[in-house]
Amino acid sequence: MYENLLYAVTDGVCRITLNRPQVYHALSAALIQEITSAIDDAGNDSTVRVVVITGAGDKAFCSGADLKEGFTKVSTLGGQLNLGDSLRETYNPMIKAMRQLPKPIIGRINGLAAGAGCSLALACDVVVCADDAYFSQIFVNIGLMPDAGSTFFLPRLIGPQRAFELCSTGRRVYGPEAAQLGLVSRSVPVSELDQVVDELVAYYVTAPTLAIGLMKKVLNKSFYSDLDQQLKQEADNQNVLGRSSDTMEGISAFLMKRQANFSGK
Repeated sequence: MYENLLYAVTDGVCRITLNRPQVYHALSAALIQEITSAIDDAGNDSTVRVVVITGAGDKAFCSGADLKEGFTKVSTLGGQLNLGDSLRETYNPMIKAMRQLPKPIIGRINGLAAGAGCSLALACDVVVCADDAYFSQIFVNIGLMPDAGSTFFLPRLIGPQRAFELCSTGRRVYGPEAAQLGLVSRSVPVSELDQVVDELVAYYVTAPTLAIGLMKKVLNKSFYSDLDQQLKQEADNQNVLGRSSDTMEGISAFLMKRQANFSGK
């Protein structure tokens, strides 16, 4: 079904593994379209409660845009690239699909995350990286500005001054610093990466998925809403949850002092 990534669903967990190791999982147009399709498939699969995105092997999460593919287009277009169209047609739908997915996405960052690969990591809901993994807004090194959502996510995660510094220098930010800055949720020794990710998966696969999906939607809106709009969003979506099976189960479990058994509905 997929040529550039591995897609597997087991026990409520969807694992999407970028699989172009010869180019450190660089984002070709085909890979971007497959990531978008894989996210849509996970969204349409009622058995999926949590998604994990990572890169195959132990060297890279994603090295960014496939520049060789881009240079081929330059030669065919007389030395110019219409990068705006490329973003609108490929990268932007991928990032939107991730942010609109009503299920949590865990980014397992096992190696370098550069350029649009860094943007891909930042679009996840929870990001765990290995201490020796690094992030780089490497766009500036080839005379470009960050894209694929980085200019949106970075200032909100780490503030405008630090965002400008990382974007304008393209310097490497290794795991421990990334955690200190707030780029990632946690940075751990590589030997502990899978254990920590598995612990997160174990939580989310049994959590109230509907509630998490709606809170993700409302938190997305908080970036550009005022208080009145957020209060309305909270009330409207809490009303939906009040009619859900999970809320009834959660309240019943609380009153009976037992562990809740959420179905995700």
